[in-house]
Amino acid sequence: MRNRYIVSYDISDPRRWRQVYRTMRGFGDPIQYSVFQCDLLPTERVLMIEALTEIINHREDRVMIIDVGPADKRAKRSIEMLGRKIEKEEKIAIIV
Repeated sequence: MRNRYIVSYDISDPRRWRQVYRTMRGFGDPIQYSVFQCDLLPTERVLMIEALTEIINHREDRVMIIDVGPADKRAKRSIEMLGRKIEKEEKIAIIV
């Protein structure tokens, strides 16, 4: 079962910030500057944490991972946003 996570990060170095951003694009959708929404299986969560651990400087940077709960309708209702809507990019699968 997938859980929804909100991942927020504060990265002090622009190069590492870009690496974290690119890494997070592989796990979820950006919803605000340095904030991602990710629907992950437990194994995907572990892979995300491992990838971020290799990138960040543990003395200067910070990553916060919030478990919102199962990625079903309940999780969708637990996040409330005001203002401009999130423009989700369509993920297109290319099968070769």
